[in-house]
Amino acid sequence: MIENERKTIKHWAADDRPREKMISKGKGALSNAELIAILISSGNGEFSAVELARQVLNTVNNKLYDLSKLSIDELKQHKGIGEAKAVSIMAALELGRRWSLTSPEERQSINNSREAYESFLPLIDDPSKEHFMVAYLNQGNKIIKMERISIGGITSTMADPKVIFKNALLKEATAIMLCHNHPSGVARPSTEDKQLTQKIVSAGKILDINVLDHLIIGENSYFSFAEQGMMNS
Repeated sequence: MIENERKTIKHWAADDRPREKMISKGKGALSNAELIAILISSGNGEFSAVELARQVLNTVNNKLYDLSKLSIDELKQHKGIGEAKAVSIMAALELGRRWSLTSPEERQSINNSREAYESFLPLIDDPSKEHFMVAYLNQGNKIIKMERISIGGITSTMADPKVIFKNALLKEATAIMLCHNHPSGVARPSTEDKQLTQKIVSAGKILDINVLDHLIIGENSYFSFAEQGMMNS
């Protein structure tokens, strides 16, 4: 432990203080620990707020999703995290989750697989189950609607092409993008994934609805059928 981290934040150099750093450099310059330190405001007498935040993050391998699943009592196991601080952390994470789910069609269009990945990811609220999702797009690739078609178990889910294209026609979509996650965390297509993709691509050609891509989301990664040249039927 370096000596600077044992001091309270008010004794740090201005550039090292989370609040001042956000004001001078912007929110993107702060680490997750520094953002949490702003929420909890103070440390525990032994460690600064930033170091205490790092300790909390270390218990969930620095994964914010796993942090959001902790209960108030679990957060309070950390010396210096009382009920008020635990509630602040949980409230901030929940607010972020709700923001990510609000009207993505009002915020963006999808122009590449990375943007698609970032749009679909918030819809997976339980990565231990397989979710199949569809983005319905207009001619300019602006999102009309994003929907979760089905949720399966640990190994599979069901995607009915009839449901997908019925929804596309009702929404007057000219293109769609498909996405599902693999609870195993491995973003690699199975034989069934490939067969389903080709089935949906073929149906889309009959209905004049372009199937732009099929993404498979794993743990901190994704596989794009379009990027791999696998969208031809």
